[in-house]
Amino acid sequence: MWRPHIQTPVIMDQKQKPEEKPNTVIYVCGECHKENLNKPREPIRCLNCGHRILYKKRCKTLMVYDAR
Repeated sequence: MWRPHIQTPVIMDQKQKPEEKPNTVIYVCGECHKENLNKPREPIRCLNCGHRILYKKRCKTLMVYDAR
């Protein structure tokens, strides 16, 4: 049976802090197909055309699930 490789966590010094990602999500407009960066509690609307149907962009990381 194949199992995904799990990386061990790296211990960092107290002075080093990981880079914080802003809480933004990339959405693609259903009308004009432009990418939009939306923050939490921000209205769901295309910044280019004003269309209200947005699709979440797929992430590039590979997700593997072990289904039995």
